[in-house]
Amino acid sequence: MTQTTVGARTDTPSGVKPASTHRWWVLAVIALAQLMVVLDATVMNIALPSAQHALGFNDSDRQWVITAYSLAFGSLLLIGGRLADLIGRKTVFLVGVVGFAVASALAGAAGNFEVLVIGRALQGMFGALLAPAALSLLNTTFTDAKERAKAFGIYGAIAGAGGGLGLLLGGLLTEHLSWRWTLYVNLVFAVIALIGGLILLKPGAPADRPKLDIPGTLLVTAGLFGLVYGFSNAETHHWSSPMTWGFLVAGAVLVAAFGWWQTRASHPLLPLRVLFDRNRGASFLAVGISGAGMFGVFLFLTYYLQVSRHYTPVSTGLAFLPMIGALIVTAQISTIVLIPRIGPKPVVPLGMGLAAAGMVLLTGLGMNSGYVTTVLPALVITGLGLGLVMPPAMSLATDRIDPADAGVASATVNTMQQIGGSIGTALLNTLASSAATSYLVGKTPSPTVLAQAQLHSYSTAYWWSAGFFVVGLVLTGVLYRRGKISVDPDAPAAVHM
Repeated sequence: MTQTTVGARTDTPSGVKPASTHRWWVLAVIALAQLMVVLDATVMNIALPSAQHALGFNDSDRQWVITAYSLAFGSLLLIGGRLADLIGRKTVFLVGVVGFAVASALAGAAGNFEVLVIGRALQGMFGALLAPAALSLLNTTFTDAKERAKAFGIYGAIAGAGGGLGLLLGGLLTEHLSWRWTLYVNLVFAVIALIGGLILLKPGAPADRPKLDIPGTLLVTAGLFGLVYGFSNAETHHWSSPMTWGFLVAGAVLVAAFGWWQTRASHPLLPLRVLFDRNRGASFLAVGISGAGMFGVFLFLTYYLQVSRHYTPVSTGLAFLPMIGALIVTAQISTIVLIPRIGPKPVVPLGMGLAAAGMVLLTGLGMNSGYVTTVLPALVITGLGLGLVMPPAMSLATDRIDPADAGVASATVNTMQQIGGSIGTALLNTLASSAATSYLVGKTPSPTVLAQAQLHSYSTAYWWSAGFFVVGLVLTGVLYRRGKISVDPDAPAAVHM
C-alpha cells in the first residue's frame, strides 16, 4: 500500500529567517486571540441556565444563544479567510479583535433575549474574521521548519484545550461573579491582543490578492442559515409549517446552488477539488457529525446537572473535565500511533461507535443518578471516542492538499464543525422540547411530572445524538480508504480554529 505524508512542507527554503524578530511574542498575541474565540464556543454553555433565568426566555429559544455564535462563525469563516488575503492580515486581525470585544460587551450588557442573541451573532461574525487572520499570521511569521512545528504545536494545544477551559471558566465566572462575566472577560483578552497586535504585527496585504466570490458567499451563507433556522422553527411552528419546511427546502436549494456555482465561478470560494478526495470527504463528514453530537452533549448535560441535579456552575464545569482528559489521551494515541500504523478506516469508525455508546449510557440518567456511577462513565467513553474521531479527521482533511488550497481546506473543516454544531443544537433542542411537550399531554403538571418531562427531553436528545454517531460510523467506515498514512515528524500538524 502506498503511503502518503501528512503535513509535509516543501515550500519553505532552508535557511530562511523568521519573518519577525519578535516572533514568539507574536505567537503569544495570536494564541491569546485564538483562545478568546475558542472559549466562546463553550463558555456560555455553563452560564446559559443563569442567563435564561435572568432574562426570562423559554427552553425553545435557549439554543439560539449557542447557535447564533456558531452559525455566524461557521458560515463566514471562508469569506473571513479571503478578506485576510485581500485587505491584509494585520488589518483584518485587529478589526476582528475590536469587533469581538464590542460584541462581547453588547451581549454581556443585554437586558433581553434579543440583544443577547444579536451580540452572540456579532461575536461569531468578528470571530470569523479573527480566526483565519490569526492562522495566516502564524504561517507568515514562522518560516523555519523546526520553529514552525513548535509554534503550531503550541497553537494547536490552545485550540484543542480551549473548549474544556471554556466550560471551567464559564462555571467559575458564573458562580463567583455573574453569567455576564463570561462575556465581559473577553474585553481583557481583547485589550492585550489589540496592544500586542498594534506593536508587533507587520502591516500590508499579500501581493497575490484573490478575488472575492460574492455570489458564492451569499448563496452558502443564506443556505446554511435557512437550514439551521428551519430546524429551530420546528418546535414552535411544527414540521408541517412553511416556516419549518419552507426554510429547510430553501436552505437545501441554496446550498445546492452554491455547489453548482463553485463549478462555474472563476474564483470559487470553495473549489470543489478540495472535497473530491475520499479521505478528505470522509473527514469533513466526520467533523460535522461529531460537532452536531458534541454540542448537544454540552447543552443538555449542562441543564441536567444544574437544573435536575442542582450542581453549581463550577461543579458543572469540573464535571466535564474527565471527558476532555479522555479526549486528549486518545487524540495523542490516534494521531501519533494508530493512524500512521493502521490508517483511519478502523480508527475513526471505532471512535464514532464509542461516542454513540456514551450517548446511549446518558439516556439512562434519572433524578437520583450518581455522577461517578452513571455520568462519569458516559463522559469518559464519549471523550475516548471523540479523541479517535476529531483530531485524525481534522488532520486528514488537509492530507495531500495542494498548497494553494490549504487555507480553504482548513477553513472548511472549521465550517463543518461549527455548522454541524449549529444544526445539531437546533435540531436536538427542537426534538427535546417536542418530547417534553408530548410527555405532559394528559398529565397534571406537578413539579415531579415537570422534572420527569425534562429528563424525557434530555433522553430524547441523547438517543438522537447516538443516532448521529451511528450514521457517522457507517459513512466513515465506507468512505475512508484502507491503508497506513505516515506522518512527517518534522512537519507541523494541521491546525484548525
